[in-house]
Amino acid sequence: MNTAGAEPVSMCDAGDSRKVVVDQPFVLQLWEDRTRGEQWVPSYDPKDLALLSDEFLRIASNNAVENGQRIFEFKAVRPGLHQVLFEKRMGWKFTAEDRRLFNVEAQSLPGN
Repeated sequence: MNTAGAEPVSMCDAGDSRKVVVDQPFVLQLWEDRTRGEQWVPSYDPKDLALLSDEFLRIASNNAVENGQRIFEFKAVRPGLHQVLFEKRMGWKFTAEDRRLFNVEAQSLPGN
């Protein structure tokens, strides 16, 4: 995952919005407890955003709990206001445990 120039931002810290530059990577992080079977699943329009990577960073602990941060790296494909809907899924449930809507305002670099 290339995080050069990309600042991690949690959805709560960002106020559910982020300003980005087209074709520059940006990172969204969410806490995930895999011991409980949690998994964040993103929904977005691939004409507007591209998912570059999806990784899980386990937080080291002295027990068998597997929790940590799910790190999604995206880039905006074109300028405009775009949305990413994250749903926290549990393997045995048909409905989402939690939802987070994230607004991404993508701007072109000046002169482009």
